[in-house]
Amino acid sequence: MGLLKCFKLFLLIWEPISVLWYSWPKVSNKIVIITRTYSHFPFIPEKLAISKNSLKSSLLQLECHFTWTLLKQDVDLGNLEETIDDQIEFLTESNITNYNLLSYVCHLKNSNEEALRNLQKAEEVVQKNHPDEIARRSLVTWGNYAWVYYHMGRYEEAQTYVSKVENSCKKLSSTAQLKIQLPEIYAEQGWALLKFGAKYYTRAKNCFENALKNEPKNPEFNAGYAIAMYRLENFSQRQCEDVALCLKPLKRAVELNPKDTFLMALLALKLQDLNRVDEGEKYIEEAMQKTPDLPYFLRYAAKFYRRKGEADKALEILKKALAVTPKSAFLHHQLGLCYRTKLFQLKKTTRYPPQEQVKELIRLSIFHFNTAIDEKPKFFSACTDLANMYAEGRRYEEAEETFQKASQINILSYDDKQELYYHYGNFQLFHMKSESEAIKYYIEGLKIEKDSYARNKCRNALEKLLERRIQRGLGDATDFGTLGFFHNLNGEKHEAIECYEKAIALDPDNEGYLSALCELRLSISS
Repeated sequence: MGLLKCFKLFLLIWEPISVLWYSWPKVSNKIVIITRTYSHFPFIPEKLAISKNSLKSSLLQLECHFTWTLLKQDVDLGNLEETIDDQIEFLTESNITNYNLLSYVCHLKNSNEEALRNLQKAEEVVQKNHPDEIARRSLVTWGNYAWVYYHMGRYEEAQTYVSKVENSCKKLSSTAQLKIQLPEIYAEQGWALLKFGAKYYTRAKNCFENALKNEPKNPEFNAGYAIAMYRLENFSQRQCEDVALCLKPLKRAVELNPKDTFLMALLALKLQDLNRVDEGEKYIEEAMQKTPDLPYFLRYAAKFYRRKGEADKALEILKKALAVTPKSAFLHHQLGLCYRTKLFQLKKTTRYPPQEQVKELIRLSIFHFNTAIDEKPKFFSACTDLANMYAEGRRYEEAEETFQKASQINILSYDDKQELYYHYGNFQLFHMKSESEAIKYYIEGLKIEKDSYARNKCRNALEKLLERRIQRGLGDATDFGTLGFFHNLNGEKHEAIECYEKAIALDPDNEGYLSALCELRLSISS
């Protein structure tokens, strides 16, 4: 047999064996990777063993989306993906950050190939916009690459990107290995945290604070800090914490980012919150001149005018924004709120409002709330607003179904749940005419012992209903017992004792009332 034939036979035998070896399962926590070495003899394999445990340990040290504890159960992934896509289209200055985050979202949706494509786009933006800072600007991208390849079982490529991060960190800092505290990385983490919802806002604020320690005049970091503060403040207000700390950061961010009309709109809304409406409207008008077609500004400009009572002007702005981003759940929700505002204004100002006009406003409101939920199935506010509007239109079965749908959303905060109990209690009281069911759900809201505006609304509604029943002479032992429970929750122990005594007088053998009364008396005597 000639040398050429021997060589061909070797290739035929070796090729399937190499494939078998490449796909051989892990043995003792090691992944066997077969490569071909060209330096000595063509196609002679060389075994490279990468410890999977060692690789995982290195991955966990990287600063990227995979190590920032961004949990998919806290967010609606489909809606988040659409939001990022819109921002990539309209807010091009943050595309590196958006492509990196989008890669992580794609991974969470089990689309690792799409994740890789987004990381490639992030690299292209870095090379185009930061050719002199490629390593510094790519650390998060490379970290995400490493994790995606790891999850795909492509361990050699994962190790390659781990090494790229490690080598770059050493060049950027003599003490760094796989992690380096750069302000850009703090900021990127902050933007990602903001996207994952209210429970992440405090961490986001802290990230931007860390970024600002190194670069206090950086426009992007100031913008991120102001937005985090604004959202935290809105969340705090829902929890009955009256604060106004974001005004100064918002003003500074607007000064440093004079072209950012989104920031100008947030500043206008905050001024409106503080009853400085005219001052806020000047920012809206100025921003409208700068970016008359930017949907991310228009949505908040419309909100400003709706809250001001100018629903028609808000509708005009929202329709303009919707032409640019027709699938925006936020815009459809705002449109629904505008039609609802017009409905309530009509009923308030007209003794006998035209029924055709009433029906049309209810129809339009329901249509847009429904569309918002279609685009964002876990949109809690849109769900409760839709349920209430069904009730307004006397479509009670659909209202009930929508309330149940809202209760099944798996990312509800405690104040969302309190809000749900409040609205469902009102539905039972005003539409189903069931005082007992209303009392039941107001109490459920109160049982969540976290202060919020929604809990206060449950408290006030329950107190008024019970007192009204007692004044009408309808109060029974249950009503007095419930009122005792209510006063006890408020720390009003003497009033609670009085109510439990009245409840026991009507139901002397009720162990629950007796036990509650005994505990209250002991707490006072001690």
